[in-house]
Amino acid sequence: MTDKIYLNWEEFHRDVKDLCAKIRQSGEYDKLVAISRGGLIPAGIIAYELNIRNSSVINIATYVGSSHLKLDEVDCPEHVGKVDEKTLIIDDLADSGQTFRVMRRQFPQGRYVTVYAKEKGKEEVDLFARELPEKWIVFPWDVEE
Repeated sequence: MTDKIYLNWEEFHRDVKDLCAKIRQSGEYDKLVAISRGGLIPAGIIAYELNIRNSSVINIATYVGSSHLKLDEVDCPEHVGKVDEKTLIIDDLADSGQTFRVMRRQFPQGRYVTVYAKEKGKEEVDLFARELPEKWIVFPWDVEE
């Protein structure tokens, strides 16, 4: 995959705000779980926009560089606590959908949201701001070598 899409901060922030509007329309939420690392930045913006103070982080890695890893389960720390239908589970991108499939097995009641979704990943999330083509996404915080 040599084609890349470069996102800038302004575009990303606008897309997260669009996602917040969709989240508001879908219900009320009182907790969020960010999927680290990609979900940390959108989760912070969403927490402020929706005034959600109860937040946690789960560390998951599905890529090392540009290599895709196989992921079968999530090591969930105790601090995450109860995940229910009022919990947003947030990531930056639903690419293959693998991360969200694994998370749904462990937390079936959560509401799964992402800023961007690709064709293969969009079926695994409940809400997303914008669909992107099957290209490598370079986020504003990514440092290319």
